[in-house]
Amino acid sequence: MLESIIETVLPYIIGILEIMGIFVVAWSALKAFWEYLQNTFFHKKFDLQFHLANGLATGLEFKMAAEILKTVLVREMSELLILGAVILLRALLSFLIHFEMRSTKEHKDDEK
Repeated sequence: MLESIIETVLPYIIGILEIMGIFVVAWSALKAFWEYLQNTFFHKKFDLQFHLANGLATGLEFKMAAEILKTVLVREMSELLILGAVILLRALLSFLIHFEMRSTKEHKDDEK
């Protein structure tokens, strides 16, 4: 009984998490583009690289949460391998984004 409830409800939760991740990435990209326009034309000093990277990292966290929940629905080993590869790639992307954010922040602190 619990298994059927999980199989019924979990795809909706996964879909919601996926949409949330997409929304965060899209919103961050639009906001960064707006800051880019303000930096270019009005000479404001927004740290758009940091804001965009932060939004991308947050969006990836939502997407990874969805992937982790997908492991509950896996039936075959081939599905698990593909899912593991996707999780590994997203974790690597998240690590690289955090590394870039940290190095950008250290570079900005050195300039001050």
